[in-house]
Amino acid sequence: MLLSTFIFLQGIGESTERLLWEAGITNWETFLQNAIIPHISTSRKSLYDTILEEAQAQWHQHNSRFFAKTLKARDHWRLYPHFRTNTAFLDIETNGIPAPHGKITLVGIYGRGQMTTLVQGETLSECRLHNELASYDLLVTFFGSGFDLPFLKTTYPDLILDHPHLDLCFAARRLGLKGGLKSIEHELGCNRTTSLEGLTGWDAVRLWKEWQDGNRASRELLIEYNEADCKNMEPLADWICDRMIRNYGPPEMIATTS
Repeated sequence: MLLSTFIFLQGIGESTERLLWEAGITNWETFLQNAIIPHISTSRKSLYDTILEEAQAQWHQHNSRFFAKTLKARDHWRLYPHFRTNTAFLDIETNGIPAPHGKITLVGIYGRGQMTTLVQGETLSECRLHNELASYDLLVTFFGSGFDLPFLKTTYPDLILDHPHLDLCFAARRLGLKGGLKSIEHELGCNRTTSLEGLTGWDAVRLWKEWQDGNRASRELLIEYNEADCKNMEPLADWICDRMIRNYGPPEMIATTS
């Protein structure tokens, strides 16, 4: 999908991009190989060629950070199919008090088939977070742009979060899916284990308090809850990006996903 994306070129929106696709200009290489492009002047074509050649070079270097700056946040979903194998699915838990006075209790990171849980007072630190996240190409959250990432930056001001970021909450809304992560999971038939059914973020606050009071079972349940939040974002991201390609992708890609 990324290699078919032209909307980062100034003056090209989704409508013009679709006109290009319909004219057979379905990827960067085709654009560059054609001397004349419908709806685009010769001088502008030359400018676009320079930008696309740079994008190609960055793509060959697997530099996802370049596209984090190039694409608008609402279009970062276009990166997911290309960087899926090196994506971090991130979710935090807090003590229920808003930043800057509240604190993060857990940070869950699921990526490359492994789960990492960082715990306040044990393994959670700015340095550890940086080391865990730095090697990933893409971050995926659910409402992370409104909660998780701002909370992390408030708590750890020097933490570098320059990755492209797919926020599943807003991508889901574009597809007509409303509600929180759990309700969307339920709608799509992605069920949780019986022990986690009905638990919400406020239960996570309660479980943390019980954990601090010495309840070992609450510790295990909170970690399990956070892990489910992280891991369940992966099939949700797969589903959402498949539907986004069907709705907003070029005809040749829609045919392969149908």
